[in-house]
Amino acid sequence: MGAVASVALLLPLLSAAPPAGAEAPDPGTLQGQFARAAARHGVPESVLLAVSYLQSRWDAHGGAPSVTGGYGPMHLTDAVTALAREAPHHSEGEEDARGDGSRAVRTGAGARIPSPLLLPERLRTLERASALSGIPAEELRTDTAANIEGGAALLAAAQRESGRPAGTDPADWYGAVAAYSGADDSATAATYANDVFDVIRGGESRTTDSGQVVTLPAVPSVAPATGQLAGLGLRRPAGGPVECPRTVACEWIPAPYEEFGDGDYGNHDKANRPESQSIDYIVIHDTEATWDVTLKLVQDPTYVSWQYSLRSSDGHIAQHLPLKDVGWHAGNWFVNAKSVGLEHEGFLTSPDSWYTEAMYRTSSRLVRYLAARYGVPLDRQHILGHDNVPGTVTSTIRGMHTDPGPYWDWAHYFTLLGRPITPSAGPHAGVVTIRPEYSANRPVYTGCVTAGEACVPHGSGAVRLHTEPSADAPLVKDVGLRPGGEDSTDGVNDTGARASTGQSFAVAERRGDWTAIWYLGQKAWFANARKEPTAVNARGLVLTPREGLAEVPVYGRAYPEASAYPAGVPVQAVSPLPYKLPAGQRYVVGGRTPGEYYFAPVFDPTGHRVVRGQEEYYEIQFGHRVAFVKAADVRVSQG
Repeated sequence: MGAVASVALLLPLLSAAPPAGAEAPDPGTLQGQFARAAARHGVPESVLLAVSYLQSRWDAHGGAPSVTGGYGPMHLTDAVTALAREAPHHSEGEEDARGDGSRAVRTGAGARIPSPLLLPERLRTLERASALSGIPAEELRTDTAANIEGGAALLAAAQRESGRPAGTDPADWYGAVAAYSGADDSATAATYANDVFDVIRGGESRTTDSGQVVTLPAVPSVAPATGQLAGLGLRRPAGGPVECPRTVACEWIPAPYEEFGDGDYGNHDKANRPESQSIDYIVIHDTEATWDVTLKLVQDPTYVSWQYSLRSSDGHIAQHLPLKDVGWHAGNWFVNAKSVGLEHEGFLTSPDSWYTEAMYRTSSRLVRYLAARYGVPLDRQHILGHDNVPGTVTSTIRGMHTDPGPYWDWAHYFTLLGRPITPSAGPHAGVVTIRPEYSANRPVYTGCVTAGEACVPHGSGAVRLHTEPSADAPLVKDVGLRPGGEDSTDGVNDTGARASTGQSFAVAERRGDWTAIWYLGQKAWFANARKEPTAVNARGLVLTPREGLAEVPVYGRAYPEASAYPAGVPVQAVSPLPYKLPAGQRYVVGGRTPGEYYFAPVFDPTGHRVVRGQEEYYEIQFGHRVAFVKAADVRVSQG
C-alpha cells in the first residue's frame, strides 16, 4: 500500500448515482453504507463490495478482530491492538507433535508475538486508513460505516498512487485491488485480485451476521486490466519444488532436515509417499502464531513441521516439505505418516476468532488439489481438524490439540470444496450429519481469554451433546479427558461433548425436537428442531460389535499385529483407548485400512521401514475425534 502519508489527503466528494432504474439503498443499511462510501471516495461500488466479501463476507463480527487482527467488513488490520493478549494454549497438556514413542518427545514452544515495530504493513492497514480518512482508529475498529469508509479510502489511495484516474469501470481497478491485499509478491497479489474479480463476475448475496441482506449483482462481462500488476513493484515468490494448484500463489520455504548428534534430529522424516504408504488424510490446523513467527518456527530444526502454511490476510501459501516426506504436526504418528498438514495463520480464541474468505478460498483449492492427487475422500473422516485426530494411547488424550476449534466454518469450507453438506436420505434415516446454520448457531463458550469467562458471541459449526433431551441436562462425559468421571464443560477447548459440522453419526433415538446419536460409547442428545435443524439426514455404512461380543476395544491408531514386525524393528504395542464400543451401538464407518507402522526413529532414511500386517481396521466417527476398531471385531451394514 506504500508508506503512510505525512499529511492526510483530502478526498473529493464524488457523486455516484445508482444505475438507471435501480432504487438507491437506504443509507442506514449496510448496503447503503457501502454505496455511500463508494460514492464519497470514487470507488466503484462493485469493487468495494467484492473486496469486502473476500475479506469478511461483509460480516462485522461485533467489532471483534479476525485471527490476525483485522477489524470490520473491510478487515482493516491492527494486530498490535488485536493480539496484545496471549492466546490460551489449545489443549489440556503438551502434545508430542510427532506422536511416536520410538524416539524422544518433540513438542512445540510457545510463540511470541513480534514487537509492533516489526509487524509488516499488511498487519497495520487500519493505521493508514485513519490517516487517509481522518477517522479515529477506535471508530474504524468498532463502527461498521466508518470501517467501510476506511477501506474505501485505502482503495482510492492505491488507485491514485498508481497514477490511474478514479473511474467508474471496475476493470480499471485491478492494480488497486491487488495492492489492497497487502501481498509483497506478485503471484499472491494477482491471486487475490483475481478472486475479487471472480466475485464481481459471479455476484453474491447473503445475510450477514448483523441480519442484513447485502447483494452484489453479477457483472459477467468485466475483464480486469491485469497488466496493472507490473507497476506495483512486487517481488517474485521464492522458487523451489512447490506442489500446489495453479490457482493459488505458492512459494517454497523449506523446513530443515538436520542431525544434532546423540541420535537426535529434526524437524521431519524422509519418506517416499505415496509409494511407501498412502496419503489418506488432510489435517487442518491453525498456527497460534503470526505469519512471521510461523515461518521462523517451521525453519527451526529443533521445532516441529508441517507441509503448508497459509496466510490470513491474502491467502498466500508457503510449502515447507515435499509431500513425499512426513511432517510432525498431528500428535499421532499413524496419522502423520499418512497425512498432509495445513497450518492456517491465526489464533483459535484470542479474543474472538474468524478467518478471512481469502484464506478459506486458497485453502479449499489446495485441499481439492491434494485430494484429487492422492484419492483422499472429501469428507470429515478424511479432511480432519487437528481437534479430530485421536490420541495414540490413553496417556496422550489430554494433550491432543483442539484447533482449528468451534469457530472454523466447516459448512462454508465444504461448499468451497465442491462438497456442500446436504441431505442424502429421508426423515427416518439411520444416520445424521451435523450441519447447524453457522451464523445463527451461537452456543456459549468460555475460556477464550480467562478461565470461566464467556467468549464473545460467535457463529459456530458445533453442537452440544447432553445426557437427556434437554438443554438443562448434563453434558455427556469423556472418560479419556476426565478419567474421574466429571462432566464435560462449555470450555472452548473442551471437545468432550461436541459434534462438529460434517461429522456423521448413527441415530440412537429421535424425540420431538431432539436427536440422540451414539457417541463415545453412550447415547448423546442434541437439539435438532424441525424448523431450525442442526443436522441433515444421511446415508452411510455403520458398524457394531459382531455377534457374541458384549463390547469391542477402540484404538487411536491402526498398528500391525506383533508377528508382522521384521527383525530390527521394535514391536509397537496395540494399546486400546479407555473407551468401549458396546453391543447394540452403531458408528459410521470412514474407511478400511491395513495395520501399518512407519519405522523412522533415526536420521538416515535408508533404515526406515514400512511394516504392514494382516490385521485390518475400520476408521469410525466415535466422538469428536475419529478412532479405529479391528475389522475382525465388528460387522458392517448400511445405516
